[in-house]
Amino acid sequence: MDESGGSGRPQSDGADGPRPAEPHGPHHTPGSQEPTRPIGTAEGPERPADGPTRPADEPRRPAEPPRDEHTTSLTKTPGTDTPSAETPRTETRRAETPSAETPRTETPPTETPHAETPREERPAEPPRPRAAYSGRPGKGTPVPPKAQKGPGGGLLMGKPFGVPVYVAPSWFLVAALITWVFGNQLDRVLPELGGARYLVSLFFAVAFYASVLVHELAHTVAALRFKLPVRRIQLQFFGGVSEIEKESETPGREFVLAFVGPLLSLVLAGVFYAGMQAVDAGTVPGVLLAGLMISNLIVAAFNLLPGLPLDGGRMLRAVVWKITGKPMSGTVAAAWVGRALAISVLIGLPLLNQSGALGGEAQDIGGMDTVTDALLAAILAAIIWTGAGNSLRMARLREHLPELRARTLTRRAVPVESETPLSEALRRANEAGARALVVVDTDGDPMALVREAAIVSVPQHRRPWVGVGGLAQDLTEGMRISVELAGEELLDTLRATPATEYLVVEESGEIYGVLSAADVERAFVKAMARPT
Repeated sequence: MDESGGSGRPQSDGADGPRPAEPHGPHHTPGSQEPTRPIGTAEGPERPADGPTRPADEPRRPAEPPRDEHTTSLTKTPGTDTPSAETPRTETRRAETPSAETPRTETPPTETPHAETPREERPAEPPRPRAAYSGRPGKGTPVPPKAQKGPGGGLLMGKPFGVPVYVAPSWFLVAALITWVFGNQLDRVLPELGGARYLVSLFFAVAFYASVLVHELAHTVAALRFKLPVRRIQLQFFGGVSEIEKESETPGREFVLAFVGPLLSLVLAGVFYAGMQAVDAGTVPGVLLAGLMISNLIVAAFNLLPGLPLDGGRMLRAVVWKITGKPMSGTVAAAWVGRALAISVLIGLPLLNQSGALGGEAQDIGGMDTVTDALLAAILAAIIWTGAGNSLRMARLREHLPELRARTLTRRAVPVESETPLSEALRRANEAGARALVVVDTDGDPMALVREAAIVSVPQHRRPWVGVGGLAQDLTEGMRISVELAGEELLDTLRATPATEYLVVEESGEIYGVLSAADVERAFVKAMARPT
C-alpha cells in the first residue's frame, strides 16, 4: 500500500504555500532503516543556536551515508540546523536573482548577521552516478546508474551492422607476439623466406583476428535479430568481446546466441580447409591456410567448453535454465563449472604441453618453456575464474533489479518560486515532510531542481538571504522521467542523462517528486549485496 495517500503520489505544496500535512507517516525510501529526518535536523548532537560555525571558506560537505541504509538529510549543515523562525519579507530583498553559479547574499539594511564579507560560494560539483559493471564481455551486462565512458576503448575500425568495432591497444602487443612466434615456425617450414617471413606472420595475425571478428559478429547479428542492443565489439589481447546490453528473454534464444559464435569459427575452419586442397602445402598460401584452419578449430573448441564465461558455459546455462525454469540456477551451475575449468586450465595446460599431448615434443619440466606455459595457463585461468564470478554477480543483480522502482525511490517535493528565500523554502518542506525542492514559474510549471549539494553548502545564517533560484539546476528533457520506470529501464534512462536529481512525473505530467541518483545508487548497491 502506498504511504502517500490514495493516488500514491507524494503530496506537493501549492504555489501559495504549504498544504496541510496528511495523516500518514514520514516518507520512506527503499533501504531506509529509520524515518526520514525532518528538514533541518542534524545527524549528530545539536549545537546551541549561538554556537560556533565553520569558517566561511570551509563549507562542510555532506557526509556519505552508510551503504545499507538511507540517512541523507536535505539540509545537513554546519552549526545549528534549525531554520530561522522568522522569515524576512520578500519586499526587503533587492530585485536581482542570485546567479546559478555563485549564490549572492543580501543583508537587509537593518540587520547584519556577520561582520565579515560573505564569500561567494560555488556549489560543489554534484557527484556522477556510480560505475558500470561488466560480466562476461558481450553477454548482456546490466549497467548501474553511473554514466559510462564513451563507447571508445581503442581504435575505431568501422561500424558493421551499425555496431562500432574497436581494436584495443593490447591487440598490438598480441599481434607482435603472434608475428614473432609464427615467424620462427615459418623459418623451419619455409627457410627460403628469410626476413620476409615476419611480413607473412603479420598477415597471419591480422587474418586470425579477422576470424575472431567474424566470430563476434555472429553473436552481434543474433543479438540484433532478437532485438538485443549491442554497444560495441572490441578486439583485445585474448580474443574479442561483444558487449550485448540486455539478457536473452528465453533459454532457447540464449542457447542460439551463444552457439552461433563457435559455429561460425567451425565454418571458417572448413572454408580454410577447402582452400588448402587447392594449393600446395609447401607454399606460403598453404601454410597460412593451414594455420588459420587450426586456429579457428582451437577458437571453436575452447569456446565450446561448458563453463562461464565461455560460449559453452552460456549454452550449459540455457540447458539448465530450460530444465529448471530458473535462469539463476543455470547461471550458478555454469559458473561453478567455469571455476572448475579455470583450475583445470591452471594445472592441466602446462602438463599437457610438457607431455607433448598438444602436438609438440615431450619436454622435461624446467626451463623457460615451463615458465612460459605456466604463465599462459595462469592468465587464462584468471580470465575464466573472474568471468565466472562476474556472471554470478550479474545474475544476482538481475534478480533484484525489479526492486529499483522510481515510484518507491522518489523523494517528496514541494514547489517554490525562484525568489523564495532558502530558509522559507526549507520551512515549507519541513511542514510537508518533503526532502526536495522544485522551482516553478508563476503558473506552477517546473523549471529547475534545487540541488541538495548546493543547499548543504549554504551556511545556516545566510539562508534567509539566498534565493532558491541560485541553487537550482535547470531542467532538461532527460531530467524528466516517468514514475513508472523500474529495473534496467530506469538505469538506462538515468545513464542516458547523468545528473544528481531528476524530476519524476505522472503520465499526466503532474509532479510526483524528485529522484536522487544517490538514492538509486544506494538501492543498487544494497541489491548487489543481498544474498540470492
